[in-house]
Amino acid sequence: MKKIFLSCLLILGSCFFLHAQDKQAILNVLETQRIAWNKGDIDTYMQGYWQSDSLAFIGHTAPTYGWKQTLEGYKKSYPNKAAMGQLTFTIMKVNILDPTNAFVLGAWHLKREKDAPGGYFTLWFRKINGVWKIVCDHTS
Repeated sequence: MKKIFLSCLLILGSCFFLHAQDKQAILNVLETQRIAWNKGDIDTYMQGYWQSDSLAFIGHTAPTYGWKQTLEGYKKSYPNKAAMGQLTFTIMKVNILDPTNAFVLGAWHLKREKDAPGGYFTLWFRKINGVWKIVCDHTS
């Protein structure tokens, strides 16, 4: 009976450890994006997204599908570092749904010379080839 109890404890501990690692990996993706954004580097910022035609980005106007189209949309909306401003995130929730899917809820804030827009986002992360990538972004 002791062996079964210890085995169960070991399994639960392993699950907790793996969830903690996955959560930190997702937070690292977001931090890398924030740093790249604040340097005016949209190309590096976009590395957090799944490079696929199936990537979905839902913004203020309409859904955009595809990594390249999302990149082009960012570059059109934020043509220079001044337009990009300084980005901060407030992460409200990171839920690891299963070994390959996670959900993130947060807020974004830009500080620019003449304004300070902000809003909320929900992100669907998927672990692809061992790396967490955003596969769907709904930002408002």
